[in-house]
Amino acid sequence: MRAAAISTPRLDKMPGMFFSANPKELKETDHSLLDDKTHKKRPKTFGMDVKAYLRSMIPHLESGIKPSKSKDIRLSVNEVMQWSQSLEKLLANQIGQDVFGNFLKSEFSEENIEFWLACEDYKKTESDLLHCKAEKIYKVFVHSDAAKQINIDFRTRESTAKKIKTPTPTCFDEAQKIIYTLMEKDSYPRFLKSNMYLNLLNELQANSLK
Repeated sequence: MRAAAISTPRLDKMPGMFFSANPKELKETDHSLLDDKTHKKRPKTFGMDVKAYLRSMIPHLESGIKPSKSKDIRLSVNEVMQWSQSLEKLLANQIGQDVFGNFLKSEFSEENIEFWLACEDYKKTESDLLHCKAEKIYKVFVHSDAAKQINIDFRTRESTAKKIKTPTPTCFDEAQKIIYTLMEKDSYPRFLKSNMYLNLLNELQANSLK
C-alpha cells in the first residue's frame, strides 16, 4: 500500500495541538496488561481531550489513556512525526503506545505490544513480587497453551520457563528482544504507511495551521 504524500510545514512555526483532559472522562490503563478488559465503544465525536480525539481519528480505539500529571495534555505534529524515526521513540510515547497497539489489534497481533509492555512493567517490580508476576506473564504470553501466545522459538520458550523458577528482573529479556525485533521489522513499517497513522498526522498538521 502506497503511503499518501504528506506536506511538512516548518515545525518551529507550528504550535502544539492543545487538548484539555478531564480526568473524570479518562480511565487509567493497567500497563501490566495481564487482565484482558473490554471497554464500551463511544461515539465517533471529535473531542477536546486526547482520548476523544483519537477515537474520532481511529474508530476502533479501545485502550484508555492515562491522564497526565499536569492538567493538560499536548499532542503536537512534531511529536507524532518523531514516531516515524524509530519504534523506540514510538513506544516511548504513551499515546504512541495506544495508537500502535490498536494498529496491531487491527492486524490481530496485539499480544506483541502487550507482552513488551508487560515486560517493561515487570522490570520495575519489587523483588518480593517477581515470582508472582513472572508466572502471570508466562501463563498469559509464553506458555505453549497461552491465550495470547507470542511468536518465539522453542528454545527461547523453554529457556524462559526455566528462568522464571528463580525469577530475576531480566528473565524475560531474551523473549522481549525477539518480539521487539518482530514488531520493528514487520508491523512498524506497515504502521507508518497505514491510514491510522497518516490520518492522525494529517489532521494534526491541518489543525496546527488554523
